[in-house]
Amino acid sequence: MRRFILVLVAVLAMSASLTAGEIKIAWYGQSMFLIVTPKGTRVVFDPHNLESYRQVTPIKADLILMSHLHSDHTRLEQIENAKTAKQVNALKASGPGNAIVDWNEVDEKFKDVRYQSIPTYHDAASGLTRGKNGCWILDIDGIRIVHLGDLGHTFKPAQLKKFGKVDVLMVPVGGVYTLNAIDGFKVVQQINPKRHILPMHYGTIVYDDLLPLKYFTDEVKEAKIPIVTFKARGWLKIDTAVAPKEADCVVLNYLGAPLEIKLKKKE
Repeated sequence: MRRFILVLVAVLAMSASLTAGEIKIAWYGQSMFLIVTPKGTRVVFDPHNLESYRQVTPIKADLILMSHLHSDHTRLEQIENAKTAKQVNALKASGPGNAIVDWNEVDEKFKDVRYQSIPTYHDAASGLTRGKNGCWILDIDGIRIVHLGDLGHTFKPAQLKKFGKVDVLMVPVGGVYTLNAIDGFKVVQQINPKRHILPMHYGTIVYDDLLPLKYFTDEVKEAKIPIVTFKARGWLKIDTAVAPKEADCVVLNYLGAPLEIKLKKKE
């Protein structure tokens, strides 16, 4: 009997190790992220091709999700296989000259990723200044990731309910065109992610059109939330089977994922 129990425990442990997965996230400046699921599905948010970030080389994607129609969020030339990847924008344009822009509300499954769009605005005036925006919800292996696009306002209670329990939040904090540091942190408090806060769309050493990150991290420090800073290219790796004791703020390097060195085969 004892031997049977030991074997059963070993089998369960092996099963757990096989089912546990790892989600990897890299940032490429602005609102562009690459997410790799435990099964290898590659999701890219808001590809850009800003002159200041010329270090960004085209990357591969299976699914491309865009928050709105502005050119710094829809540059498909940054996707190596854009023609074969699935592309979805949270907004859609129609009418003469595509002058009518409306939300493209979707709730679909792609491979091991469920993705939903949430209608929001690019400003705090119901879109009168900068138009509409779409937020994205991803569900991957029990982890919920939210990308807020170019959000320009805090949320009302009815809007918050749509997000549910969030694990990872990607939030714009650079002001000028989106939430600033103070309102960005208010949104963080509203959504209350359980694992990671990923600031985006802010000024960097190579791109100073937006406010720097310092104003947001000052808010984070005041709330006594730990800050983890990536000094170089790297992945944020999320173990889907292990939940952290508290959420942290992760500052990723804008150079993206580590470069893959391909060695030529000897002839």
